[in-house]
Amino acid sequence: MLKNKKMAEVGLSTLFIAMRVLFGLGWLLAGITKITNKSWFSEPGVFLADYLHHALNKENVPVFHKHLIENIALENVMFFNYVIPIVQIAVGIVILLGLMTLPSIFICLFMHINFILSGNINLMSLVLYTSAFTLLLGRKYIYRLSLDRYLGTEKLFNPNRAKAASLIQAD
Repeated sequence: MLKNKKMAEVGLSTLFIAMRVLFGLGWLLAGITKITNKSWFSEPGVFLADYLHHALNKENVPVFHKHLIENIALENVMFFNYVIPIVQIAVGIVILLGLMTLPSIFICLFMHINFILSGNINLMSLVLYTSAFTLLLGRKYIYRLSLDRYLGTEKLFNPNRAKAASLIQAD
């Protein structure tokens, strides 16, 4: 019985490590693709402004999000033009390494929710969105083979585990 439980733990850990690595790789490639294939840096603001203007004309974009696009995103299109791919590359790398994993997944979710709210839903969107929530649900396993585990930073983002560790050390 104990051997089966141990094998199940190893299997789940392997699954979540693979999922974390693929998720990080997806975000890394999304950022690199924006810079290399969509000319975000060679023609700054053109692609993003066009994307945002198209979003304003879509019926499935909520009114509140259209206001955010008009009053924040389009007003600061050059800022977002550089920040979006850089953040995607950064979170992709740190998720691959397993460093600051939980906050990075929340950043990805925030960015992804904005992408979905701008009227873009496709199979890849659903896979990434579902993967993010799955990683959050299985956060017990996402720290295996990670810098968070090695450096002990996983405790910063798991209050229950940190509280339990401090109670054990107090005894």
